[in-house]
Amino acid sequence: MYIYNTLSGQKEDLDNVLGGKKDIRLFVCGPTVYNYIHIGNARTYIAFDNIVRYLRLTGFKVFYLQNITDIDDKIIRRANEEKLIPKEIAKKYEKSYHEDEKSLGIDTITKYAPATRYIKQIVKQVQILINKSHAYKIEDGYYFDLTTFPDYGKLAKRTVLQAEDSTSRIDENPNKRNKGDFVLWKFSKPGEPFWKTSLGAGRPGWHIEDTAITEYHFGPQYDLHGGAIDLKFPHHEAEIAQQEAASGKKPMVKIWMHPGFLNVGGEKMSKSFKGFITVREFLKQYPAIILRQIIASHHYRSSVEYSEALVEQAKNSLLNTQEFLIKLETIRKGAGAKENKLMAEWALANADQKFHAAMQDDFNTPEAMAALFNLINEINKNIWELNKKQAVAVSKFLRQKLKIFKIDLKLPKIPSKIKKLVQQRELFRSNKQFIQADRLRKEMEGLGYVIEDSPIGPVTCQKNL
Repeated sequence: MYIYNTLSGQKEDLDNVLGGKKDIRLFVCGPTVYNYIHIGNARTYIAFDNIVRYLRLTGFKVFYLQNITDIDDKIIRRANEEKLIPKEIAKKYEKSYHEDEKSLGIDTITKYAPATRYIKQIVKQVQILINKSHAYKIEDGYYFDLTTFPDYGKLAKRTVLQAEDSTSRIDENPNKRNKGDFVLWKFSKPGEPFWKTSLGAGRPGWHIEDTAITEYHFGPQYDLHGGAIDLKFPHHEAEIAQQEAASGKKPMVKIWMHPGFLNVGGEKMSKSFKGFITVREFLKQYPAIILRQIIASHHYRSSVEYSEALVEQAKNSLLNTQEFLIKLETIRKGAGAKENKLMAEWALANADQKFHAAMQDDFNTPEAMAALFNLINEINKNIWELNKKQAVAVSKFLRQKLKIFKIDLKLPKIPSKIKKLVQQRELFRSNKQFIQADRLRKEMEGLGYVIEDSPIGPVTCQKNL
């Protein structure tokens, strides 16, 4: 299995990276809980949900750790807006985050790590950086001194000077030693939450929470680190500087993974962008499997341009798959072909090989999905030649593969009214009353159902999920 490593800029053999072991320690940056997550956030979390589910399917034991940033400037600002205390805001939106995860079928995370539960570990790591002269104190807190870590910028492929030029607005303070220096510990301000520690009363900076959490659970070095591509710099760069400076061990992480953006109108979807769509808003209009279909249909590292046309495309793909499954169920319940005319077993083996080849090539989900759609198209040409056993095997195969992406297509329950109309239409057809039969077909379409005639009888499908 090969995974693209942002740090090395190439695909790397996972077995070689792990030294043959089957235990994987994965950390993914979680949300800052000051608002509802949007579907751009969900793109990252669903992508890793798919990745972890596939890794476990293929025999890896994955400990999937995700932090929750529950203390931050954004949380404090939101608390002031809603006239609540920051802790209440954090609890409110952490709860909503977990509710949205459940709605989207995200269930692979082993442990959540809220930052405020790791203050002791954060203080310890900052103190180590101070003791090793990587950190210094000014009037508003402790800062990391970039000049003490020459490797800064290696993940984003920037020199220290380039990094400084592009991060001059980060943790602004005219008294910093270097423009790009970032805060480790912020001293308390009136009206803001704080912890009394050996560093002084204050709260952690954004970057330090992740390395304190991962060092506590995984040690100074571990296997995989993931997060949206906009976190690559400066957040992940800062993590490397902190952890490698504190421990003296390199690399902090063996493989860095960065999913691409979900864009709207060519712009990254973000909470500061007026066009962002929350998961809750999306789910009011569409079922979760549509978003999961969109994400599975694009490589996790690619950018995706969100649009209503993209939603419609995903919906049509799902409806076509559902229709195929309904046909297979019709064969299972009916007579089925008596002879094995269609080489379904060969088609399944071929699709299985292509599916796994795609997934083991940096989790190429669009190629994996293409293997399934090609199977559907191939079998659809002569589907009514399948026998019952073959129909069951094809259906089971397809459902098992889609389950990896949490795409669970339920077969629709046909209302009794529609069943009666189907029976009436069949009676008209048998009497060659085709005008009346066509009228009933159009009536059923108006009610949201499509009828397809087959050699073994009518097949009823929904027009919408």
